[in-house]
Amino acid sequence: MNALDYAVLLGTILGIALYGMWLTRGRHNLDSYLRGSGDSRWFVVGLSVMATQASAVTFLSTPGQGFASGLGFVQIYFGMPIALIIIAAVFLPIYRRLNVITAYEYLGQRFDTKTRLLGAAIFLLQRGLGAGITIYAPAIVLSTVFGWRLDATIICSGLVVIAYTVAGGSDAVNVTQKYQIGVIFAGMIAACVILLNKLPAGLHLTDALSLAGGMHKLEAVNFSTDPRERYTLWSGVLGATFLMLAYFGTDQSQVQRYLSGASLRESRLGLMFNAVFKIPMQFFILSLGVLMFLFYQFERPPVYFNTVEWKHQVEQGQTGRLQAIETDFATAHTQERQELETWLNARHAGDTAAETAARVAVSNAHDRVDAVRARAELAMDPKGKKHDTDYVFITFILDHLPHGVIGLLVATFFAAALSAKAAELNALGSTTTVDFYRHVFKREAGDAHYLAASKWFTVFWGMVSISFALSATLAENLIQAVNIIGSIFYPVMLGLFVVGFFLRRIGGTAVFWGALATQVLVIALYFSLNISYLWYNLLGCAACVLLSLLIQAVLGPNPGSAPAPSRS
Repeated sequence: MNALDYAVLLGTILGIALYGMWLTRGRHNLDSYLRGSGDSRWFVVGLSVMATQASAVTFLSTPGQGFASGLGFVQIYFGMPIALIIIAAVFLPIYRRLNVITAYEYLGQRFDTKTRLLGAAIFLLQRGLGAGITIYAPAIVLSTVFGWRLDATIICSGLVVIAYTVAGGSDAVNVTQKYQIGVIFAGMIAACVILLNKLPAGLHLTDALSLAGGMHKLEAVNFSTDPRERYTLWSGVLGATFLMLAYFGTDQSQVQRYLSGASLRESRLGLMFNAVFKIPMQFFILSLGVLMFLFYQFERPPVYFNTVEWKHQVEQGQTGRLQAIETDFATAHTQERQELETWLNARHAGDTAAETAARVAVSNAHDRVDAVRARAELAMDPKGKKHDTDYVFITFILDHLPHGVIGLLVATFFAAALSAKAAELNALGSTTTVDFYRHVFKREAGDAHYLAASKWFTVFWGMVSISFALSATLAENLIQAVNIIGSIFYPVMLGLFVVGFFLRRIGGTAVFWGALATQVLVIALYFSLNISYLWYNLLGCAACVLLSLLIQAVLGPNPGSAPAPSRS
């Protein structure tokens, strides 16, 4: 990066943050600070919901997922439109009618205090971990690639987002997310245009599609019924529907975003905006990864995309071993490119027999390239847990994009990180204040006291997430790691709300113990079964409902109670 890149980066990030702090300065009302002014239009709600979910993990890691595995990851979003329609029809009207600040207030009104605190505690645990990953993910990649100190990158970006989240509350998040998502889209579109222009001149669109399809990168839908397959049509439509129901329907970082709508209609339209555009957006980001895959078939990439780690290992005395791998990789990649050129010539000449033979040769050559890559990953980590797919996109940006655009793309990652992080901190501070501090410890204080407490709790959770990020290590692909953590905790949260909405005969004691037992069960299943993590969302929610029914049957009839119309 040069001076122009740094100017674009700092100008974009600081400009958005300062604008959000200035526009929302002087907010002293607790309700508007925690929930927003309540006048957001559907477009703002929709962008805010989208920006909260689309963290830097999405834009750093998803292209690498497309590079490595093709379009199949998009199946995790197949259940999203279904989930958002259910939330708009069932969850949202109840939240707005009860005028809640947090989703867990509903659990207290429907059940009892212990169930409310259980739901809030699960959220704080899950989202607290998620907030650490949100800041750790871009920091570990960017600091490694740019040679920045990891701890300084984590601390500085964390302090910036804490500052403007504390200063402006929920409105600061909503206001800045509009511009952050704009920067994100501009950066990704710029990368796509430049990437298309860098593909070989003789590679026509039909050639590119044929090549990507022949290497299984365009298989967006997998009809396999094997539960061990991570991403299939069935796990996407069934398992992921429950994941999205839990995330958008019970996670306060999302609930807080669409409760800021000016009306029920505006909030619903904001959710429908995401139902329509989320799958195309993810498809586009994965397609960037497929395009990079095609680009690197003709342009030799690093044998290991985390080049800083590779150089570090060379300096640690593995020179001979790693140089041998690099030599083998250069040879294998040259052979693959030669086979690709033979295939293209046969295809353009209309020689079907030669094209078929060349396609087989290309596949064999690519297998040899992958074999060398596997050796490189084992050289970096004999346990095979370190993968370099999260570094594919940032490596392409640094090596092949012009200055200025590099700064814009790096600003994209930071904008996404700050956007999602701000929403998470705002939700963590709100939940801690409303569901624990105000409800349990300090019932009679005034708004000014609770407002100050909320700001301090936001700072607290910001420091917790920074501390977690400073000590964290991740083995999974980042975008998958986030969803795996969610799939461990979300099923129980969703089960609590499903019971509350639809099973009026079940009381707080039954659902409380049913939820606790289910959480233990889901964790045990995760470490003992070899199935796609998406299925835990369906299994866990069903288990919570069934265990609650059984426990209630043992306890005897529950007199039941309707949700109170006022906020507790």
